Amino acid sequence: QAHLVESGGGLVQTGGSLRLSCAASESRFGDYAMGWFRQPPGKGREFVASIGWSGERSFYADSVKGRFTISRENSKNTVWLEMSNLRLEDTARYSCAADQGSARTMSVTKSAEFWGQGTQVTVSS
Repeated sequence: QAHLVESGGGLVQTGGSLRLSCAASESRFGDYAMGWFRQPPGKGREFVASIGWSGERSFYADSVKGRFTISRENSKNTVWLEMSNLRLEDTARYSCAADQGSARTMSVTKSAEFWGQGTQVTVSS
């Protein structure tokens, strides 16, 4: 079972940048598709981005395309979410997720097997 721990959240002004990290304690990290989801205040969980086990394929929500980049390094059991040009509507709790299926499936079903506790991102004007 993958144990996921996120870090890197915080308070940032509109137009700013943040880099979220997710460390996985799983020796088979390279077997998992990884993803980032978020839950804005008072709303349901949203898919943000996912990346395949090799890092070659990634998928993004339309709302973050061109602003966010997901990446991973299997030797470090880590996945990152680089966020730039942040907007007020990006304010949410961001959670890392892992799934033994594909990154495309994660983006379509918006679900995953394993979840981290999340890290808060707050964008202010």
